[in-house]
Amino acid sequence: MRPHSLLLPASLLLLASSALAQTQAYPQTAPLSTVQVTAPMKTVWIDPVQARELAGSYAMSNGWHMKVRPAARYIDATIDDQQPMRLSSVGNDRFVSADGNVTMDFNRGEAGDEMLMSYRPDPRLAQVVVISSRLAQR
Repeated sequence: MRPHSLLLPASLLLLASSALAQTQAYPQTAPLSTVQVTAPMKTVWIDPVQARELAGSYAMSNGWHMKVRPAARYIDATIDDQQPMRLSSVGNDRFVSADGNVTMDFNRGEAGDEMLMSYRPDPRLAQVVVISSRLAQR
């Protein structure tokens, strides 16, 4: 009879410990942070003939005016009275800013005198603005 008398206190103790476990807070984990790693852009040389074709002023579809001055591996693009943006050549007629927020594709359209620029005005948002342009003068 002795073993049965120990069963009741043991079962009460077991019930009390499970009730205590249910009232404790669940373990919390810290939110994961993300890290984005990008390889440096591989720039390519700009052919001197291509550089002459890119150079000039562009009348943009939103009323802005952009002046393009090419160098060996990049272009400097100045829109209206803003600071020049340096974009590296990453392929045929494609230029990208160092942070990846601005891309320009040249020699588009039937006559090859059009340019398409896309950029993110706010890097925190997924919004992308796309502006087309036509070469106004060399």
